Amino acid sequence: MIDLARDKPSNPLLRLGAQPIALAAAALLLLILGVTSIAIWRAYTGAAPETDRMVASRQLQARTAQASEQLVEKTKGLEATQQESIDQLQVVQDQLQTMKRLMAAQQADTKRLSEQVTTLNESIENLRQSFASSRATETETASVTRRKPARQRAHASARRRSRG
Repeated sequence: MIDLARDKPSNPLLRLGAQPIALAAAALLLLILGVTSIAIWRAYTGAAPETDRMVASRQLQARTAQASEQLVEKTKGLEATQQESIDQLQVVQDQLQTMKRLMAAQQADTKRLSEQVTTLNESIENLRQSFASSRATETETASVTRRKPARQRAHASARRRSRG
């Protein structure tokens, strides 16, 4: 005869495998307990990873928007500064052109005055030479003419004194 007691498995886990509904119910119970414990833990600590991620994402978006606005403001500031620099450079270039024109006019005046001074110097030199040559001519004519005797010169100078 066959012993029926031997045919039955002695391991309790094997008995559960034979009853699939009980196994599924136990697994479901474990899942429910796990989810419930996680929900209670989140409610107790106040930590929700999804909420934290959303908050972090919004903060990142806000920082990005703020940085973008700052870049736009700085860019506008740089554009304004660049335009001011261009305007100032234009003013300096205009002043430089004016200074060049004034300098050219001044150089022309200096050249004209220098030429006039040269002409005056030549005229003065010509007058000196003319004066020197006329004195030389007078000296030559005086030496050629006779000298009056000393007595006549004395009388002539006495007459001049008495008249004067």
